[in-house]
Amino acid sequence: MKWFKFFVNEKDAKAVAGFMKYVCLIAILFHTLSLMLSFIGRQTFILQTGEKTYINAIFAQRHHDWWNYSNFRGFAVGLPEEIRVILIHDYIEVITQVGFSAMYAVHVIPLIIGFWFLSRVFSNINKGQIFIEQNALYLLYYGLIGIATAMFVPFIKLGIAGLTNMVSNNTVSISYINWSGSTLISSIAFIVAAYIIYYGVQLKDEVDHTL
Repeated sequence: MKWFKFFVNEKDAKAVAGFMKYVCLIAILFHTLSLMLSFIGRQTFILQTGEKTYINAIFAQRHHDWWNYSNFRGFAVGLPEEIRVILIHDYIEVITQVGFSAMYAVHVIPLIIGFWFLSRVFSNINKGQIFIEQNALYLLYYGLIGIATAMFVPFIKLGIAGLTNMVSNNTVSISYINWSGSTLISSIAFIVAAYIIYYGVQLKDEVDHTL
């Protein structure tokens, strides 16, 4: 077991946990900024008109040809699914953009919350607080959020697209459902880790009472 102690020791574990705490906070900031970009219309999609199809159209752009001098392509976000807007009139309605922003919010807000829970776990480990109920709860919440995201979020996006089509003259369609089996499996692993930490807390309490 010497090789195990070489890779896993208290000093290195605390240092890595402290580093990962800041990685999680940066991820929260990144996803929050991407959500703001979506709200102001900097979200990409496939735009289909009567004559042309634009692969990377952006709500905030007047022109969607990549070669147009006024078409600034930087600072834009997009969903993993292939989302298409079929233009009925000569303009994209505001309600269509609201629907897209709602779909992006459903996609990114669980990630923001999940990274916050992970940052709290890494912060506690960095302080040497490992077998505490707080860590078990945070890992449990992270796992449950991951399961809900993998199983329900794709269908919520479909529902938002359907509602958008009911109140808009434009047609919004999602070509496929981005279902992630790896997210589901890793989320279950985090729930198991939560149980292990909780079990360790119970054993620690029993030892403390015995002493």
